[in-house]
Amino acid sequence: MNAALLEDLRRIVGPDWVVTDWQAMESYMLDVTALPIRPVPSHDVVLVKPANPEEISRILKLANERRVPVVARGGGTGVVGAAIPTLGGIVMALERLDRIIEVDTENLMVVAEAGATLEKLLKAVEAANLLFPPHPGDEGAQVGGIVACNAGGTRAVKYGVVRQYVKGLEVVLPTGEIVTWGGKLLKNNTGLDLLQLMIDSEGVLGVITKVTFRLYPRFAGTATLIVSFDDRHAAIRAVPVILQTGVIPLALEYVDRDVIQISADHLGMKWPAKKGTAHLLVIITGSNDEDVYEQAGIVVKACEKLGVVDTVVAETKEEQADILKMRSELYSVLKPQVADVLDMAIPPARIADFLDAVDEIGKKFGTRIITYGHAGDGNLHPHLLLELHKRGLLKAVKDELYHEATKMGGVITAEHGVGKVRLKEVSMCVDEKQIELMRGLKKLFDPNGILNPGTAIP
Repeated sequence: MNAALLEDLRRIVGPDWVVTDWQAMESYMLDVTALPIRPVPSHDVVLVKPANPEEISRILKLANERRVPVVARGGGTGVVGAAIPTLGGIVMALERLDRIIEVDTENLMVVAEAGATLEKLLKAVEAANLLFPPHPGDEGAQVGGIVACNAGGTRAVKYGVVRQYVKGLEVVLPTGEIVTWGGKLLKNNTGLDLLQLMIDSEGVLGVITKVTFRLYPRFAGTATLIVSFDDRHAAIRAVPVILQTGVIPLALEYVDRDVIQISADHLGMKWPAKKGTAHLLVIITGSNDEDVYEQAGIVVKACEKLGVVDTVVAETKEEQADILKMRSELYSVLKPQVADVLDMAIPPARIADFLDAVDEIGKKFGTRIITYGHAGDGNLHPHLLLELHKRGLLKAVKDELYHEATKMGGVITAEHGVGKVRLKEVSMCVDEKQIELMRGLKKLFDPNGILNPGTAIP
């Protein structure tokens, strides 16, 4: 790393916040992308930890002047290598920007710096007896990262993804200017909505430094249902039937019995549903217990006509937490065996057809493709095992799965993003003109191409 650049960075953030020792910064060079597909980080990097937007501005101006790549770093919870620096340059960790600036109970808004963790945000909001509806998963994720990746998660059926909650952003552009878009506003039609471009930009258009999220009152009651079927098509047919009743669940998940049993066994827990091979996990919220019970009854009645073999209702917080833990821990449990985890989206009514196609592809290549996901919004997670990587078949299987998804009107990613590992597949569902426009926007925001190069845009 250039000595003059290091000295300039030390002048900006202070010598204690510039790290060049590889051992001390190695954990900042990786994320949780599966090892067989994880990009290899460059060793020609320096880690800097700015304290405020002004320092970030000075760093980006310096990087522009020297044409040095910069990668903004959040909690490192991504699975597509977006935050891994594959070129020499600067890795900018935002962990010092970690304040929850305000929980505004009158406007139902929370303002947080980008380096605050999701866990910290949720605790502050819940202490004010309010609710931040999305829950993307790992609570070690940082606020700026969940916005830059438009994180989703299990709650997206009822409450949508993170995009629906972002009302204001402070961003440092690649050229160093600090801009603010939006605020504590529910409606804003003033000019082109540049704020929306930053959401799901995967760190290629600007460095998010502050976020204003919309909040809601906390729900008073919850119940978790496991609705069991002996046929996956019947289970998937139940999804639109449930939604058409007017009950919008907090979560509506699909999982095969033998798959959830893997998680239960690993955790030393018992999956409470004893019957059926295909399960819907339905989480219902309401204004009070009576409201929740009424909604649960509507769901159960709607499913009875479709071949339900059993329904389990978990009412206590402990029972509900156990069920959710077994579902939430599935990827962690399976990860040692997994070479890649996909996250395509397809029209929800085609989920059963897609799962049948997954089984056929598995048979063709002599493998099991474990698949589960968010049935309510058509977001599925096929897991490709390490043995496919060892046999040199990983790409072939992945391509066939993507082909099936796009043939059904789907896309290659619903919540994980493109990152650095999905670049070659983007053209399967995005035409050349759209890619050209994306490149044009990147050039407009980042004329020297310094910010997170080789990410998101082919």
